[in-house]
Parts: sequence; C-alpha cells; structure tokens
Amino acid sequence: MSKITFDSIKVGESITPFTSEPLTRTHLVRYAGASGDFNPLHHDETFVKIFGMPRVISHGMLIMGIVGRAITEVVEDKNLRKFNVRFSAMTEPMDFDDTETSPRATITVTGTVVEKFEEAGEKRIRCDVEAKDGTGSVKIAGTFVAAV
Repeated sequence: MSKITFDSIKVGESITPFTSEPLTRTHLVRYAGASGDFNPLHHDETFVKIFGMPRVISHGMLIMGIVGRAITEVVEDKNLRKFNVRFSAMTEPMDFDDTETSPRATITVTGTVVEKFEEAGEKRIRCDVEAKDGTGSVKIAGTFVAAV
C-alpha cells in the first residue's frame, strides 16, 4: 500500500480504508496474554452474564491497535506525531461455526484529511479516523497527526 505524501493528498480526501480479519475469542486470548489484561469481561462468559451482557467483549485497546495499524498502512509509523481516540461502543468477537460467515466482527477503519500544515519544520496532516464493525456500529472515533 502506498504511503501518503504532503503533495499527494488534499484536505477532504479519504485515506485508504482498512478492514481487519474477523475478531474471534482467540484474538482476545492472545491480546490478554500480550497485554496482561485478564479482566473477566474479555473471557468469562459466566461473569458477563451477571451484568446482563450477551457475551464477552474485546479489549478497547485491541481495537485501538487495529486503528493504529490502519494508520501505519498509510503513513510511516516513525512519522506519527499524535494519535487520540474516543471509545464509542463495545466490540464483541465473532465465533465462527459451520453456518456463520458474517463479517460482523471485522473492524473497518476509515479516515479523512482535515488539515495540512507546517509545524516544527515538518509538513504535517491531521486526519479524523473512525472504526466500525461489520454492522456499521462506531467503535472508535479519533484523530492523528503525522509528518508526511
């Protein structure tokens, strides 16, 4: 995928959308092990039922990581200057069986350039980003600034 350059992108243009693979419980287990976050909301079906939730939920920071990956598909990670998000909704994993092939638990990240400017001797862009699941539910809204 090609990276954005200051001259190649205009305010109002979209960045290349990114779609994750469907999230499963295996992703949650792997993330818990990597992050050390073993909150039962992310793995214990009995625990979440006590709170009236239908199933476990993803770690918010896992979804933020997917957004970060989407950003670094279009700008060099070393050029990322700011990255802020607001968590909007819980994300449920998708467990596939022989009959279910819904992309409900994929995360699609989209973004729009909202500003081009120079700061600290660098040409930079500011973009708004949004992460949605396969149903269109917004999970994260945020911004990033990158030198390009």
